[in-house]
Amino acid sequence: MLARTITHAVVGLDARRVDVEAHLQRGVPGFSIVGLADRACQEAKHRVRSGITSAELEWPMRRITVNLAPAGLRKEGSGFDLPIALSILAASGQLPRERLRGHAAVGELGLDGRLRPVGGVLAVAEAARRGGFERLLCAAPSAPEAALSGIEPVPVRHLAEAAAYVRGEAEPEPYDSANGHGPEPRYLDLADVRGQERARRALEIAAAGGHNLLLSGPPGTGKTMLARRLPGILPTLDPAEALEVTRIQSVAGLLDPERPLIMLRPFRSPHYSASVAAMVGGGPGIRPGEVTLAHRGVLMLDELAEFQRPALEALRQPIEDGEVAIARAAGRAVFPARFQLVATMNLCPCGARGDPAAECSCSPQRLAAFRDKLSRALLDRFDLVLAMPRPRAQELAAGPAEPSSAVRERVESARGRAPVQWAVDAEELLDRAVERVPLSGRGRARTRRVAQTLAALASADRVEASHVAEALSYRAPRELETA
Repeated sequence: MLARTITHAVVGLDARRVDVEAHLQRGVPGFSIVGLADRACQEAKHRVRSGITSAELEWPMRRITVNLAPAGLRKEGSGFDLPIALSILAASGQLPRERLRGHAAVGELGLDGRLRPVGGVLAVAEAARRGGFERLLCAAPSAPEAALSGIEPVPVRHLAEAAAYVRGEAEPEPYDSANGHGPEPRYLDLADVRGQERARRALEIAAAGGHNLLLSGPPGTGKTMLARRLPGILPTLDPAEALEVTRIQSVAGLLDPERPLIMLRPFRSPHYSASVAAMVGGGPGIRPGEVTLAHRGVLMLDELAEFQRPALEALRQPIEDGEVAIARAAGRAVFPARFQLVATMNLCPCGARGDPAAECSCSPQRLAAFRDKLSRALLDRFDLVLAMPRPRAQELAAGPAEPSSAVRERVESARGRAPVQWAVDAEELLDRAVERVPLSGRGRARTRRVAQTLAALASADRVEASHVAEALSYRAPRELETA
């Protein structure tokens, strides 16, 4: 007695087909799962047996072998519970095998037989649709996520409900995408920021050109406040980008069932104690890290100099390539990592440096250790570096500033223009800056990109020397280089 149910295993951000084969034979009753299953998958033996009993279905008193094919592919997680249960029920004659052939299945079983959602359902649904399946059996909370792929979800809440559907005795309530979802959370608004016009200008430039931004200065100058408002002035996600971001959040298990499609750009702000694996991904299951969770959005590193140096140096390759390749003994995965980096930091450990009203108490040894946290190679990857002064009293007492909505309109307009012509004096100024600033090859390329963004914001037909001069003013300040 043999039956088969189709499911998929998530590897990185993709899903690969897995045939769940259940074979029942005479002998001493037992239950074994083979096919390179991890511990969570092996524990399905207990969940499936209790779930089948709780659904008032018969547990076959046979020797049960479940094979997860292909056997060389590592299977992780609890999403195999439902397909294992369906295969066993079909192999024991309690479900018609032919009805399972047109369906894929994914979901975790509770001991009482209820279906629970799992991560990565969107990737599973997309793979099932590419494989020719028209329907996906899944937990009811996962139905909105599965429907994004174009497949028809079959939302079930209990194993008994799934069994009745496969027998043709009942039809689950279909998922209706027109039901609506909860409102999207709102971004923080730039209208809350008082003063700091130069920093606001740098934030607008960063948003218009997708540039990396470093804000430095004494505590209390508004660095973190400004950095947190960068996502609010970025262009909205297009449908393809929204689906890409949603897939990442789904695999990471962070997707909100009330908002199955993410329309806002992600914003990630890890604590400075984050490890290398937390930043770029990895771990036993090769999970996406912060750089991938911030894909198409913003990665904010508050108190940059407090992060571990290995974690910071690990960012260099994703910043340049827009992806990160994780290789482990368990396998290899490539995650997208096209994020915009914004960071904040003080100019010294005590925070008084750069503040005329305070005196720095840091010793040369502390300053040297502080400087060693940030390599020149990492600083060179910031397109815009700005030292922020302490705001004045009249600036703090002023009324609301320009809102994010107005700035976003200029950003979206600038992103639609990309002047390619350069004035002769602009090229000459950039060449002189290579020797005098000095600029590395990467620094020159990044300064050139910033100058083009400035020309686009000004609706200019070509890049002028004034644009290059402003771009050069955002290179690393002397206080930061000698900190």
